[in-house]
Amino acid sequence: MPMRVTGMFSGLDTESIIQELVSAKQQKVDNAKKDQTKLQWKQDAWKSLNTKLKNFQSKYVNNMRWSSAYTKKTTKVSNSSAVSVITGENAVNGVQSLKIKQLAKRGYLTGTEVKKADGKTGNVDALTKMEDLVSDTDLQSMIGEKITFTSGSKKAEIEIKADTTISDVLNAAKKVGLNANFDEKQKRLFISSPESGTANDFKITSTDTASDGTSKALAAFGIDAVDLQDGQTPPAGRATKVVAQDAEIELNGAKFTSDTNVFEINGLTFTALAPTGNEEVTVSTETDTDGIYDMIKGFLKEYNELIIEMDTLYNADSSKGYEPLTSEEKQAMAEGEIEEWEKKIKDSLLRKDENLSSIRSSLRGVMADGIEIGGKTMYLFDFGINNPGYFNSDENERNAFHIDGDPDDATTSGNADKLRSMIASEPDTVINFFSQLSQKLYTKMNDMSKSVDGYRSFGSFYDDKKMKSDYDSSESKIKDLEKKLQEYEDKWYKKFSAMETAMAKMQSNANAITGLLGGGTT
Repeated sequence: MPMRVTGMFSGLDTESIIQELVSAKQQKVDNAKKDQTKLQWKQDAWKSLNTKLKNFQSKYVNNMRWSSAYTKKTTKVSNSSAVSVITGENAVNGVQSLKIKQLAKRGYLTGTEVKKADGKTGNVDALTKMEDLVSDTDLQSMIGEKITFTSGSKKAEIEIKADTTISDVLNAAKKVGLNANFDEKQKRLFISSPESGTANDFKITSTDTASDGTSKALAAFGIDAVDLQDGQTPPAGRATKVVAQDAEIELNGAKFTSDTNVFEINGLTFTALAPTGNEEVTVSTETDTDGIYDMIKGFLKEYNELIIEMDTLYNADSSKGYEPLTSEEKQAMAEGEIEEWEKKIKDSLLRKDENLSSIRSSLRGVMADGIEIGGKTMYLFDFGINNPGYFNSDENERNAFHIDGDPDDATTSGNADKLRSMIASEPDTVINFFSQLSQKLYTKMNDMSKSVDGYRSFGSFYDDKKMKSDYDSSESKIKDLEKKLQEYEDKWYKKFSAMETAMAKMQSNANAITGLLGGGTT
């Protein structure tokens, strides 16, 4: 490069000269940093691929090696507004008849309006006392009477006093587990059992109950209730109490009851939604062909994505002549050019990688292997699952699998759907084959990702420990090279500094001699 004359006394461009002198050592530093960058990119590429391999193993391979993963059932009902059904693993295939006789109910009391006695004024709220709700005469007859709340085995009792409040009544109800509230706007108490079913019903009684079943104490609080069955009308002035009841169904003529609307019977969970009277609802349970098909299809889809990515990485074009860019080199390029340059390098990092070759070959080997089912060796193609063939696909897609009849696959959608047919007609054969295939894959993948001292961690399909060690070594190498570069620069700066100093002294001495000899201007 052209030399600029900038030395104060020598007239030399010392900065440029030194940079030329140390350029060889600077190149060594740059090359070491580029090697480290490529190693980092390679680590990132392997980490990404490793995550996908582990996800494939845990999401599909691990689960599908167990026959329980295929015990998928589905149930259809003729009246979905009357009942919903969840199908369990142990549900038995077949058609059943169902009647919903009645739904489960909670006990629920809606009180009458609470009013103050004649001649007594003021608003009614939760703190209103008994002495304000009844006449003085009635109050004297009620003092000492007791109100009892009963729910299951729990009981709570309050003794009537002049200062007994609506809030006291609510607290007694809550002590036995009931929901209780006083609506100040409506002036009514609302009391209900926390759960449905006859076992969760409740009663409110009073010791002042008359022969006609009425209670002045309960009436004062608006809870002198009559138990009502469906369709009954409450007597005037009495509170309404809906009696709790169990749900009841008939399945194939057999009666079942539950304190909720949910019944778990022989692998099926029925949720009663509405009574059906004498109408029979048809409940049909069968093997969930679509569920098993979708699981196998999902497995193959994820396998295909993996094998295509690995083949693409392995068969990538060479990036010979491309190296990571230094900061100075990036400054001379546009952002798009930098991305394109680096992508070329990144795409080729695992080209012809031996470890990658081993993984892809092992996976392909398991998928191509035969499995014995009932004395017969079967392959994926026996289920209508095939590779596209050498001349029917791009190089990196030749090892992917296609399912005949798959509506989402333009290549094979027109073929007969053999897999779905076999799931319906020979489910045990399908389950046996794919569970064994998955077990072989699982074993092989565990083998490939086992721990190797100094090279890889457990669960890693690549030499993560070795690559980390190599990266740390490159870090030390770069620091060593940078130190040597600095020392080399310092050495030359010192030499040029000494030269400039010497020339300065010479110039000074020359000027002094000139002065002694009478030199200078006149």
